[in-house]
Formats: sequence, structure tokens, C-alpha cells
Amino acid sequence: MPVIDVHTHIYPPTYVDLLRSRTTVPYVRTFPDVPDSSRLIILPGEDDPSALSTSRGRPIGPEYFDIAQKIAFMDAHKIDVSVISLANPWLDFLPANEAGDTARKINDDVDGLCARYPGRLYAFGTLPLSAPVETVVKEIERLAGLKHIRGVIMGTSGLGNGLDDPALDPIYAALEKHEQLIFLHPHYGLPSSVYGPRANEYGHVLPLALGFPLETTIAVTRMLLSQVWDRFTKLNVLLAHSGGTLPFLAGRIESCINHDGHLKKAGNTEGRRDIWDILKTNIYLDAVIYSNVGLKAAIDASGADRLLFGTDHPFFPPLEEHVGEWHSVSANYSAISSAFKGNEEPAKDVLGNNAIRILKLHP
Repeated sequence: MPVIDVHTHIYPPTYVDLLRSRTTVPYVRTFPDVPDSSRLIILPGEDDPSALSTSRGRPIGPEYFDIAQKIAFMDAHKIDVSVISLANPWLDFLPANEAGDTARKINDDVDGLCARYPGRLYAFGTLPLSAPVETVVKEIERLAGLKHIRGVIMGTSGLGNGLDDPALDPIYAALEKHEQLIFLHPHYGLPSSVYGPRANEYGHVLPLALGFPLETTIAVTRMLLSQVWDRFTKLNVLLAHSGGTLPFLAGRIESCINHDGHLKKAGNTEGRRDIWDILKTNIYLDAVIYSNVGLKAAIDASGADRLLFGTDHPFFPPLEEHVGEWHSVSANYSAISSAFKGNEEPAKDVLGNNAIRILKLHP
């Protein structure tokens, strides 16, 4: 039985060099009180020198950029194949005139990393979304010809105005045409004010546990309301973190749409596809949810045949020293085992067979 990790990140050397060259978010920096620890600062406010050190980004070591460390992690956790992707914030921050060339360099870098381990690594490409639409479409077309690329990773901001932005239509059309799946991943979360004045005392718990899932849910709901999938019926999207809160809230979202007088008067509900149809036709969910309760909701929403195993490596490492097994990985293994107790075949599909079929892998 192959085990395939579809949610696992890498900051390739070209990208790390870019972050180290910068002095504003996103960037890599050190703080005077922890001079021996380089920290990855990718969210607004993470470079506040008055914040507790645990709230200032993350320590960044070779596990973030050394592909040999990725392979070692895979071996330690019995993972046969990984589909690697650049982590947030991707290239959204780049000036328009730099984004296209940078995307090509990074995508070639990642494809080259995959080539070093034949059959063990594939990747989702990165788009230059701050560049003109024509540049983005050109890179989608080029990615379709790269041997190890199986889709693209995108954040929820799109071209800067969200995923319901009509300006994204040529990009969605190109992705649909070239059968490039979107791996949709959050980055910005919610406004920090919603977490209250004591938020920094809680490290990253509030933005990661709540902000990220709700960001994903809102982004997908906006796609639904703007009828993206009515226009692009074969556009496939893999949602990080089991879709955020989408499986749990899908019924409420559908009910609110059906009872909204403004939408009905505007004719925006006529002939539209409902959320349940899209969840079972165009949306895939990863299994990065850490409990069988959330996993069962994902299974009920999209189906076990549309669920894919993931680890979110190199994030959420063990806090204890000299620990070989990552709890963040074992929790996802345990959730799958528990959710499919007594029914091994769908569990095997989630762990690997679904990814082989959906992403056309050849491990």
C-alpha cells in the first residue's frame, strides 16, 4: 500500500535566498534577544519586537529547504511519495515586473528537486499572481509541460481581490484546459483584531487553529457565490486542512443562499449548482485535520474517494528534543485508522490510492 503526502511544503534555495534578501514581511531575520535563531516571518505583525518570541514567526532550519531532510522525514514516517509545494506567502508580494521570472526560476528549481528522487517526489507549481494575467497564463501553459508538476498552489487572495474576482477567469480557464488542479491554501487568516488584545500571549494558536480554516471557508464560499464552478465545470480544487470549516458549514451556507432575497431578486440563484454537488464533483479535501471527528465530516461532505493524506511538514514539529515521530503526522494516521475502523480499503485509498488516481502519479 503506497502512502502519499499531498500537503507537504518546501522553501527551495532560490526562495530562501529571496527571503533573506528582504527587510520587510515576508523575510528571514534574527532578533537581538535570540541571535542564534533565524526566524521565518511571513505574517503581518510577526516581526513586532515587543511580542513574545514564540509569536515572532518560526525558527527556520534545513528542514525547510534541504530536500534530503524531506526524504529523511518521509522515510521515518513510512511515506512513499510526497507532492511538494512552496508554502505561503508564495510570490504574492513581488512587484509585477519581477514575478514572472521568479516563478519560472522557482518552479524549475522545484521540478529539479523532484528529478533527484525519481518516483518519490512530485510538485504543485507556483504562479506569479502579482504579474499581468497574460504572464500567469503563460506560466500555467509552461507548467503543464514539466515532468513532475501536477497542479498549482494558490492562496485565497488571487490577484489581490479574492477568488471571486472576474479577472481570474482566464487563469481558471487555462487551469481547466490543462487539467491543472488548484491546491488552495490559506495565508492571511482573519484580521488580528478578532483575536483580542491578549492574542500574542497565545503564540500562533488562534490564527492557525481558527484564522486559517475560516479564511479557506470564506474564500471557497465566495467562489461558490460568484458561480466560478458554473462557468468552469471541470475546474478541480484541493482544499487544505480538510476544507477548513466548509464540511461542517456547507448546509448552513446552502440554506443562507436559498433564503437570501437579494440573490433571488438578482437572479443569481437561477440554475446554479449547489454546494453539495460541487463538493462531490470539483472539490478534493486533504486529511490534515488531526481527529476522526473532523475527518468524518470531510468524508460525509466530499466522499472517501476524494480525500487525500497529508502532513503539513515542515510545520508543527515536535517541541521535545530527540523525538523521531511527529505527533502532527501520527495524529493524521490515527484519525484515518479510526474513521475507517474495520474497513481497510477506503483507508488505503485515502493514504495513497486516491492521490495516484487524481494526480496521475507513478510512484
